Amino acid sequence: MDNDVSAGNTTSTLGHLALGLTLLAFGLGHTEVIDGVTAADAVSLATYVGGIALFIAGLLAFRDRDTFTGTAFAALGALWFTWGAGADAQVSANAAGLFLLLFALVALSLTLGASAASQLTRGAYGLLCAAMLLLAVAQFGDSAGLAKVGGWFATAGGLAAWYAATAALAHWPTTLPRRAAGRGVTATG
Repeated sequence: MDNDVSAGNTTSTLGHLALGLTLLAFGLGHTEVIDGVTAADAVSLATYVGGIALFIAGLLAFRDRDTFTGTAFAALGALWFTWGAGADAQVSANAAGLFLLLFALVALSLTLGASAASQLTRGAYGLLCAAMLLLAVAQFGDSAGLAKVGGWFATAGGLAAWYAATAALAHWPTTLPRRAAGRGVTATG
């Protein structure tokens, strides 16, 4: 293991990869932008990568005393596993919408609790929250168009989580550089 990378960073990177890949597959499935690929095709990935691997990453984060990351990954892992395991069950549109709404509430809690996290992490959780909220409303209202919009939000969240993990591994920038104030501009504090 690289001595310059702490176990907490490795755990976070693993979790963001799992979340990113799961959200990408789930989101792209809802957009139906790839012919013949739907959200149902993401079930195995959601169960094993988004569910089990993310849950284990959460447990490893707890072991490293990183309570926010542990809570985030364990909760999301449990939700992804539940979604994947229940994908074949016959439930009403309202029951599916309620599950997605509860998933959105967890994502909202993570977004609000991520104040000390990177911009990419906050963005990924915020996009996840918006995606799940849109998908919930689409289920309640039987709106395929709104489900596609929710899919694009999930895809963007997946890209943010994937980039956060890849940037950590490749030592790429994770924030935008700030522009210095121009001549005649003063900053007050």
